[in-house]
Amino acid sequence: GKFSKSRGVGVFGDMAKDTGIPADIWRFYLLYLRPEGQDSAFSWSDLMVKNNSELLNNLGNFINRAGMFVCKFFGGTVPNMVLTPEDKRLLAHVTLELHQYHQLLEKVRWVA
Repeated sequence: GKFSKSRGVGVFGDMAKDTGIPADIWRFYLLYLRPEGQDSAFSWSDLMVKNNSELLNNLGNFINRAGMFVCKFFGGTVPNMVLTPEDKRLLAHVTLELHQYHQLLEKVRWVA
């Protein structure tokens, strides 16, 4: 049913923590399920399905494909990179954006 803190219906921060499910899995699922214009429905079985199919299978497939690509085209070794000044500027920008993103995620963790 619909979450209600006053009625004790739902999964709340302390309950989520007690499950032992890592915070990153909760973050993935809640972002995946985020409402666009209506309420979202939570279910334990859907959390399991999304974690296994979307996160683990897709991420695992990506990692496997990257590894196969490296083996096929680079003899199993990632070649050394030679970065241009433009590459370094882009990496600095991406690093800054990721740092800001992580800071925002950490702030979300402490919101009640």
